[in-house]
Amino acid sequence: MAEEQHRGVVTFDAADEYHPEAPPPPEIPAWKDGSIRIGIHTSIAGDIAGSLDIAHGLGANALQIFSSSPRMWERGPSRIQEADAIRFRDLRKELALGPVVIHDNYLINLASPNPVLRTRSVQAFHQELVRAVTLGADYLVAHPGSGKESGIDAAVSAITQGIKHAARGLKLGDLRILLENTAGQGTCVGSRFEELKAILDGCGDLPMGVCIDTAHTFAAGWEIRTAEGLETTLRAIDRTIGLARVYVIHANDSKTALGSRVDRHENIGKGKIGLEAFGRILNHPQLAGKAFILETPIDKPGDDRRNVAALWKLVGRTVTAKRGAGMKPRPHRVKPAAGKSAKVSRASKTTKPRKRGK
Repeated sequence: MAEEQHRGVVTFDAADEYHPEAPPPPEIPAWKDGSIRIGIHTSIAGDIAGSLDIAHGLGANALQIFSSSPRMWERGPSRIQEADAIRFRDLRKELALGPVVIHDNYLINLASPNPVLRTRSVQAFHQELVRAVTLGADYLVAHPGSGKESGIDAAVSAITQGIKHAARGLKLGDLRILLENTAGQGTCVGSRFEELKAILDGCGDLPMGVCIDTAHTFAAGWEIRTAEGLETTLRAIDRTIGLARVYVIHANDSKTALGSRVDRHENIGKGKIGLEAFGRILNHPQLAGKAFILETPIDKPGDDRRNVAALWKLVGRTVTAKRGAGMKPRPHRVKPAAGKSAKVSRASKTTKPRKRGK
């Protein structure tokens, strides 16, 4: 190759073929292909990677899990063994599942005026972030918390500072923290979209967003059963939070009435919201690209499968057709040897949010 250096500049003859290697483009996750993503909360009991097999076997192509017991404080840092995390990430890729959503511990209350509980909550939320990054999760969903007698402004400030403190020093990568709207029980923060926006604004450059729960939205007083009411609700979300910052929809019917401010989930089509409304929600053009995750109860065997099938039917597909159109057959997997399962606490399948610790 003919080459000369002149004033620090390297030049090449026209005959030379020089093609500097550009860095490869970042790999786009398979689940971000614009397809409908329907998931369900599954159990991590026994083997955390088994939650992926459960979701896939139910006909879902996304899922939500707890990363440890949702109703117990950890006695120390609860980490996931790297070998278990690798198995989880590899199986998730093999089954083309996504997004993977983690819901944080129900005891965490970043808004608590109690200094002991608040410190414990920040520490626990930090561990939630560590486990989510280890598993390669896409989203960590968190209830904002309850400020008790401190007032909404103080609660919002405490939540904002708590999230920033918990994330300090961590490289979150592709993980995004999602605040979930609440039903408006007691002094819980987040039933008003303005409250969620204030927290987002206060968190600066952290990767943040929102998860909208249909049952909570309905219980908080938003009439999402009618076409007009849904449009009004979406306009309100867009005006405050911005629909572009909504990444996940918790698709839950409601046992309680409009404006009840009581959080009780029901199976799809069996509650006060109804199938017709869910059909509009799942097919609304402004919600295209969002992931719809079920947190419905399992009152009878097969309720989980029926709820997944109900959502696929509402978007004009069946579970069987969806699997044939791209979902890989469920592989035969060898169970881990005794003592080799994921080192995480057992977690219930129950997904009904409960009131935060005091």
